Amino acid sequence: MLCKIDKTGRIVIEEDAFAEGIMDVAPVIKVLTGSDIIADAPMSSHTSFRVGGPADAMLLPTCADEIIRALAVCRQANIPVTIIGNGTNLVVRDGGIRGLVIKIGSGMSKISFCGCRVTAQAGARLMTVAADACNVHNLSGLAFAGGLPGSVGGAVAMNAGAYGSEMKDIVKKIRYIYPEALSVFERTVSECDFGYRRSIFLDKGYIVIEAEFELMKDDGLEKQRMEDYLVSRRKKQPVTFPCAGSVFKRPQGHYAGALIEQAGMKGVSVGGAQVSELHAGFIVNTGGATAKDITSLIELIQKRVFEKSGVMLCPEVRIIGEEQ
Repeated sequence: MLCKIDKTGRIVIEEDAFAEGIMDVAPVIKVLTGSDIIADAPMSSHTSFRVGGPADAMLLPTCADEIIRALAVCRQANIPVTIIGNGTNLVVRDGGIRGLVIKIGSGMSKISFCGCRVTAQAGARLMTVAADACNVHNLSGLAFAGGLPGSVGGAVAMNAGAYGSEMKDIVKKIRYIYPEALSVFERTVSECDFGYRRSIFLDKGYIVIEAEFELMKDDGLEKQRMEDYLVSRRKKQPVTFPCAGSVFKRPQGHYAGALIEQAGMKGVSVGGAQVSELHAGFIVNTGGATAKDITSLIELIQKRVFEKSGVMLCPEVRIIGEEQ
C-alpha cells in the first residue's frame, strides 16, 4: 500500500514513491479530489509552440473550488503543481512536467457585461473578450488586445500589452487564489504592483481566477482601431506558424527584434525552430521542432546579441519542465 489516509485525514505516501516512478500521480489525484484528471497529458497539445513532453497529470478545472481541492491534495501528498493558461507564452521542455498541471481554460471562461463593466473568468480568451466588447456591446478600451491569443488570467498576471496599452489600464479588480491559504481573495488594480510584463500575481505565485475590467462607451472609432491592429499583426507577425508571441522582453532603450536582426539572426534555425523571417522578435516552429531546438535557439540569440550590442535579452516566454 503506497498511499493511505490516516486518522487525521492526512494523505500518507511512502517516501520517494513518486520520485522513483512507483506510483502514478493521476489516479491518486483523481480518487482524492473527485475531479476528472488526464494522465500523461501531451503538453504539445496544450501550448501554441506545439512542443513539450507529457505532464504526469492534468486537471481542467470548472471552478475555483476544484483548484483549491487539488492544491490541498497535492500539498499533503507532496505532489508538485504547475499552473498554466492557454499555453500561448510557454515552452515546455521535452521531458515534460512532473506532478499535476492545472490548466485554467475553457472550463472557466465565462464572460459577462454590465454597462461598461466586463467580468471575465481567467480561462476566457482575451481576444474573445475584446471582440465581444467591441462588436456586441459597443465598448472601447480593449482594441489593443484583439489579436492577443492568451487567456485573461495569463494576460492579467503578466500585464500583457500592445500598441501603447496594457492590461493595467483597464483592470479594476482581480479575484485570485492564494495557494498558501487555499482561499480566494480580491485586489484592486492599485494593489497589484503592475509593471512591464509583470505583476504581484507572477511575483507571488497567486492564481488569477477572474478579472473585472472598466471600459468606455465606443467613441465610434473602436472597430476601426481593432481592425487596423489586426491587419498590422497579420502583416508584421508570423501568425501562420506555431509560435508564442514575442520571445524576449523589450530591453530598455531598444527593441528586441531590431537587436536580433542587427546580430544577423533573422531566419537562423536550430532544428525545426527558426527566427522568423517576418519579425526577428519571434521564434516559429517550422515543423517538427522540439523544445530543445527552441531553447537552444533562444540561448544562441542571447549570445549573438550580447556579442554584437552588449545587451542581454531576457526571455518573455516562460520555460518550464524537465529535459528529456
